[in-house]
Parts: sequence; C-alpha cells; structure tokens
Amino acid sequence: MTARPPSRPHPPSGEGPGQDPAATGGTPVPAVPPTFRSPHRSGSRVSYGSPPVPRAVRRDAAAEAAGADAADAADAADAADAAERAADPAGDRRPVTGRPATGPAPGPDPEPAADDHGVRPAPALGDDDRRRLLSGAHHDPHALLGAHPVRGGVLIRALRPYARSVTVTATGLRVRLRSEGDGLFSGVLPLTEIPDYRLLVAYEGAELELADPYRFLPALGELDLHLIGEGRHEELWRALGAHPMTHQGVTGTRFTVWAPDALGVRITGDFTYWDGTAFPMRSLGGSGVWELFLPGVGEGALYKFQITRPDGSHTVRADPMARRTECPPATASVVHLSHHQWNDQIWMARRQGRRVHESPFSVYEVHLPSWRPGLTYRQLAEQLPAYVKDLGFTHVELMPVAEHPFGGSWGYQVTGFYAPTARLGTPDDFKHLVDALHQAGIGVLADWVPAHFPRDDWALAEFDGRPLYEPADPRRAAHPDWGTLEFDYGRAEVRNFLVANAVYWCEEFHIDGLRVDAVASMLYLDYSREPGQWTPNAHGGRENLDAVAFLQEMNATVYRRCPGVLTIAEESTAWDGVTRATHHMGAGGFGGLGFGLKWNMGWMHDSLGYVAHEPVHRKYHHHEMTFSMVYAYSENYVLPISHDEVVHGKGALVSKMPGDWWQQRANHRAYLGFMWAHPGKQLLFMGQEFAQGAEWSEGHGPDWWLLDPSYSAEADHRGVRDLVRELNRVYTATPPLWQRDTVPEGFSWVEGDAREDNVFAFLRFDAEGAPLLAISNFSPVVRYSYRIGVPGGTAEWYEVLNTDQERFGGSGVTNREPLKAEATAWHGRPASILTALPPLATVWLRPAMSDGASTMPE
Repeated sequence: MTARPPSRPHPPSGEGPGQDPAATGGTPVPAVPPTFRSPHRSGSRVSYGSPPVPRAVRRDAAAEAAGADAADAADAADAADAAERAADPAGDRRPVTGRPATGPAPGPDPEPAADDHGVRPAPALGDDDRRRLLSGAHHDPHALLGAHPVRGGVLIRALRPYARSVTVTATGLRVRLRSEGDGLFSGVLPLTEIPDYRLLVAYEGAELELADPYRFLPALGELDLHLIGEGRHEELWRALGAHPMTHQGVTGTRFTVWAPDALGVRITGDFTYWDGTAFPMRSLGGSGVWELFLPGVGEGALYKFQITRPDGSHTVRADPMARRTECPPATASVVHLSHHQWNDQIWMARRQGRRVHESPFSVYEVHLPSWRPGLTYRQLAEQLPAYVKDLGFTHVELMPVAEHPFGGSWGYQVTGFYAPTARLGTPDDFKHLVDALHQAGIGVLADWVPAHFPRDDWALAEFDGRPLYEPADPRRAAHPDWGTLEFDYGRAEVRNFLVANAVYWCEEFHIDGLRVDAVASMLYLDYSREPGQWTPNAHGGRENLDAVAFLQEMNATVYRRCPGVLTIAEESTAWDGVTRATHHMGAGGFGGLGFGLKWNMGWMHDSLGYVAHEPVHRKYHHHEMTFSMVYAYSENYVLPISHDEVVHGKGALVSKMPGDWWQQRANHRAYLGFMWAHPGKQLLFMGQEFAQGAEWSEGHGPDWWLLDPSYSAEADHRGVRDLVRELNRVYTATPPLWQRDTVPEGFSWVEGDAREDNVFAFLRFDAEGAPLLAISNFSPVVRYSYRIGVPGGTAEWYEVLNTDQERFGGSGVTNREPLKAEATAWHGRPASILTALPPLATVWLRPAMSDGASTMPE
C-alpha cells in the first residue's frame, strides 16, 4: 500500500462569501445583496422554475410597536420600502438577520380582521417554532409552512427571505399574504379545501411564479426508509441524494440526506444564491433521513446541505450520495440525470457466463488523468480502447475514479463515493468510456477505496456534528498512516453506504470488477498502531470483526446481484481465506472473505528483489523466485507490477534491473516472460510496457516521447512493447497458461534448484493435460545444449516465444528448429531436450501435435 499524502483543504465551492449561517447567528447574509437576473422576463412578471433569488425585506418596526394589525403593518412596510427606494436609488438594502421578533407573541384573536379578499391574519408562530425555523433547527417545517386546514379556512404560510410580497394564485384565486417579518408571509384564506395553488413572489424588479415545496407529501416511501434503517438498502443511491423527478404532477428534484444527529437540515445551492434559509427539510421519523422536494430545480443545479449541529452551530456539506460533483477544487454537488444509452449488450451477456479463474486475464493498470494528460473521458474513449486492444490485454484497471479533492492522492482519498471525478467530464462521459472499452472487448476494473476517507470539513468527517461515518472512539477512527478517518463498519447504515456503493459502480457503470484497496488496514485493529493505541475486539483479539463482516457482505452482495463481476483484494498479509467462500470456515474460526482474487504481494516483493541483484549474486537469492509456489494455491492470485512499485524512489521496472542499458532491457523482458508464465493473473502498470526509465508522476504520466521515431533509442522501447503484445497474444491463445491457474494440477517444476546457472524451468498444463514448458535464464551467459527434462510421448517441441528475439531488442539466440525429444531421463522425466538458452531471457516451448503440426498460435 502506497504511503499516500493526506488530503489538502480546498475552497468549498463557488458559493461565494458569507454563505455560512453560523456567521450571522441565523439567516445567512450574502456579502453583497444579489441582483436578480432572469431569462424569462415578461414585463414585471417572471415565470421561473427554480426557487427565487433572495432580496431584502424591511420590517416596519414603528408600525409594529404601535400595535397595528398585520395588514396595516404590511401596508406600512410597502410605504417604507417605496420611501427608502426613493432615498436610496442604488438599492443598498440590508437583509433581515433571521432572529425572531422581540417581545411576547400576540395572543389569539378569535375574530381577526379580514382584508378585502377575506384573508385573515394567521395565528402567530410560537417563539420556539419561529426561532427553530429561522435558525435551521426545525425537524418538521412542513407543519409550519405550506397549506393547512384551520377553523374558518385554509392557512398558507411561506418562508421567502428578501421577498417584498407573496401572493397565492389558483384557478379563480389571487390573494396576497401578509408579512410576519423575517421573510415569513401568511394568511387564512376563506376556502373549504386546499387548492392546487402556486406562489407569486415579488422581489425588487421581478415577480417569480413557482410551486410551493411545502404542499407536497414525502417523495420517499416507507419501504425505502425501512431498508435504510435496517442497513439493507442495496440500491441506496435510488433513495438518497438528489433525484430529478415528477412528484404529484410537478417536475422538480427530491433531496434526501442521512443526518441522524442534526437538529435541522436546509438545502442551499446556486438556485438560492447559497442562502438556505427558505428551504428547511423535514425529518422522516426515526430513520435519520431528511427530505424535501423542490419544484423547478433540475439537472445541473449546484447544491449542498446546510446542517445545524447538535450544539446549534452550522456546517455546509456536500452530498455523500451525490452522483455528480463540481470539478475540484470546487466542492458543490450537482443534480444529475443520466442520458447515456448503453451499446455493450454483447459484452454484458458474455460476462455473465464467464469463468474468470479459467480464462485469460491480463490487466493494464491506468491512471486516467495522466495516461494522456489533458484528455477527457470521451477523448480517452477514442484512444485507450484501441491501444489496449492492440497490446492484447484483456482488461484495464482504473486507479480510483471516484471524486477526490487532492489530485496528488491519485484518487485514494475519496470524498464523492458515488461520483466519477469531474476532472475528466460528466458521469455520462465516464459511461461512454466504459462502453467503448466493452465494445472493444476489454473488461474494466476499478480501484475502490472503502478503507478510509479524508477529513475535509465539507465532506464526511463528523458529517452532522458528531462522528457518523467514522467510529466514535478516536483510537479506531484515525487512520495512522494517511491522516484520514476509517469507516465505522459496525454501524448498519455506514456498512449499507459502502455495500450499495460497490453495487452502484457495477450496475450503473457496468464495471466488471472492483480492486479493493488497503484491505489489510481494515482487517486488523492494530494495523500500524503501537500497544495502547488500539482496543481489542470482543474476544480480545486484533481482528476487526466488523470489517470482516462488511467485506463478506459486500462480496456476497456483489456476486449475487452482478453475475460475472470480480472482486480483487489488495491484501498484504497472510490472512486466511481472502478468496475462500464466506460460508467456508477456516482454521482461525472465520469464514472466507469471499474475494475472487488477491494481489500476490509476496511474489511481487520476492521476485523484484531477485532481479534487482547482479546475476553473479542471484544464486544466493534463488529461493526468492521459487518460494511463491509453496503457497501459490492457498489463494487465487493476481501477479501485480502496479503503480505502487514505480513511485516514491522505487524506480521504474527497467530501472530496477542491474547492468548496462542492454542488460536492463534484457532483464526486463525476461522478467515479464517469467511473470506471464507463472501461475496467477497478470497486471502491469502503464509505461512499463515500453520500458519507461523514469518513475511515474501523476503530473505528466508516461514518457510517450520514448516511442517517437525521431528519438534515437525509440527501437529499444518499441521492442519491449512489441514483446508485451506478443506475450498477451500467445498467452491468450494458450490454455495451459490460464485454464488451471488455481489448482496444483496446472503446474509442475522441472528445474527449480539450478541456482548456479540462474535457471528456472517449469511446466504448465491445460484441462486436457497439454503442456507448455517455460524456461528462464537470468544469467548473461548463453547456455547451449542445456538439457531439460520433458514429459514422455512427445517427439518434438517448438519455440512459441523467446524474449531474446532481435525484434524485441535481444541478441537473437533462438531455437529455430524443432527440438527433438530424446529418451534420456532428466529432471525426473522420462525424456529430455537440448535447448539453447539465450542470455537474460525467457523461452516458452510447446509440443508438436500428434499429427506433427505445431501448436504454436497463429
């Protein structure tokens, strides 16, 4: 696991200054009163779909102090406003503070005076309700706002800060509500039932017509709430977040968020000039979910949640379930509705019946932002599939694409778990890239990071004022290596958030596999911690039982819902049963974790350590190349040469090799030949396929200029890339190299102890027993007539791959003619062949078929 840098703080968004309601003790006050701009002005009236732009309203304190009734106060306010505009044509009008009116609430008036339209003043809000509503701490704003039957009519109350007036309109109805101050407008209309009404909200210079958000029933069902409470909502992204929809015949967006410790939640966004006062959400019972349907708000709108913490302070947070975000460093969430039409039906149908463990599986690992710096998802779709298909890889693995604030984390410090990074385009643009890869016959794996998240104060950390996604115990919450926070896997809703996220990427984006990052840090309570820095589990052990249960649930759910999808663990310890079925108990008392594959970190460290030595010293490290076969079938493995091995001073793969430039490239090619023949699936990071000498940097990506024909050493790098293409071609066409990858019957050593010669030889077998012989000579000496034992019954062996061919940049020592099997027992085999072993090279040989034809792939 790479020691990745911590996330860095970033500007919160384009919300503008003065957006934090805590700064004013209540209603947010924009630094500069916004000026209304509308694309649909018609005279002085505007039909506008989004909630209104705020404008200031002044209360007439003199009239109120004199005890005038509410209608007179409203008229006085209008007169005062007119006088103030005449005295101040620039319109420098300060908005209200949001604090409730001082003094006792007026007493009940059994017969309040009605205006010319029969509208009577509404009963005044109680001090507590008014204070909580205006400060964003009310759990049920729908009980105070909207339309409600009362004695003698229908009470309608609206909260519209900065408005000059609010008028209710319906068929045959147009009545103006009375001002209560602080942006509240109300009245009791002489109606027998609640009409299908709209609001005309007048601001200086414009009037907006819109539906009242507080006349709608909840747009989230009881089943959704039940599943959320149980932690079993496998399609959580359909219940939480921002969803454009038609509700009760009106188009708009349903906003929902889980914040169980919040006193109140309000919606703020570009459609309110980042003032959330007008849109408090309602709490849906004990679920911890807050909901509000906003008519007229549609896709592309920017939004956040303004949360009132338990201590009464405020915080503005991005949506944890946002399916689209602003491009960093901006941090707002974006209302999204997908319009992508998939064209990968053939791929998806084949995927369901594919047996990955018995199929070719070679992976090209890619960091999308730096593969070709500056390209968008759609531009990558024009280049990446063709490049990967030409090289013969079966899959690409994308380093994390979920939104992250700090590009230097390479995507491993995620804040937007449900949103592809906006750096390269929209979610539909990312779907277009996946679609293009599938149509080219290439599977897509994605790095997934459920181990930790950054502490940015606009994201998940203490989301609603208390630890929510992280454990309450700070010893368990703080990740010791990366300055981040770990997830609370014991909380059902948090576990649901992550399990549903895994399903989301597979179902919504057609991802074919998830490589789960940093699994070891999840499994152990004492991971990177000293004694006294961690607490044992209920049994006194060091295993994180909640994390084990989460990983088992995640894998079981993904495999059940998404046939053909593969999960891969980056797990660096000897945890028993990473790729064992969850219902099969191991010696340690745990069921398997249920992964499909596991990164073989041991093979990677040992083999790279071996080839880093000068050939004369390799005999002392011979066991480092053979030890992997001691445990090769304890799990189902991937052999990874990943980004972790070519950064932070480790050097690129070719730069790890000793000797001069020719020897470095020869070692590089021999190592890849050994790797592709070894049991397990293959993974190679971008740039290593053409022997880039420099370490990878996310700032500039691979050194593509090395393949420019005008570069003098271009042939050296092109030769290595040609070898990778040939390795994949022969590998894909040769079942012995992949058909029995996970069972001991698929492998047999021929020569595993030739330490003086630096030679390794082994056989691979397919399901029918047909063999492939792989021989690696990690010495710079040509070994002519080197005898190797082979199975009986085969007269001739053909060379199907040789990493020393001149076209790959080698010296050209090859076995051009068939090698005749002799009846000389060798290496415990009944027959043997005499081969020419090229220097620093790997050779693959296959027997002739019974009719004398070669089995070499065409």
